[in-house]
Amino acid sequence: MAKYLLLKHYRGAPAAVNDVPMDRWTPEEISAHVQYMNDFAARLEKTGEFVDGQALAPEGMWVRYDGEGRPPVTDGPFAETKDLIAGWMVIDVDSHERAVELAGELSAAPGAGGKPIHEWLEVRPFLSAPPTVPQCH
Repeated sequence: MAKYLLLKHYRGAPAAVNDVPMDRWTPEEISAHVQYMNDFAARLEKTGEFVDGQALAPEGMWVRYDGEGRPPVTDGPFAETKDLIAGWMVIDVDSHERAVELAGELSAAPGAGGKPIHEWLEVRPFLSAPPTVPQCH
């Protein structure tokens, strides 16, 4: 089994086929989208492929260490940033092909007009071992 992170973007990814921002959806369209996501996760829980998932608010900020005894440095929030993550799901599957198959299904979540969004999802494998640095001799 291998773990993959499926990332849903507010923006920054290529445009979806049904590219209507969620803030322009009706409450019924939002409910149908959330129900699809919940049903998808519940189905993967039954197969043992679901690990975790969450929706994320569009607000956020950058934080970094600024030295011993100093408070962290913050910058933001940046609502205008190009890349905003809408949410994520971690799956544990038998193959890369299965991860791609599930991402395709997740991309079909309904959006405006009840039609599938056909949004792009980022599929990222978890690093199973630290990267190796070639030894120079």
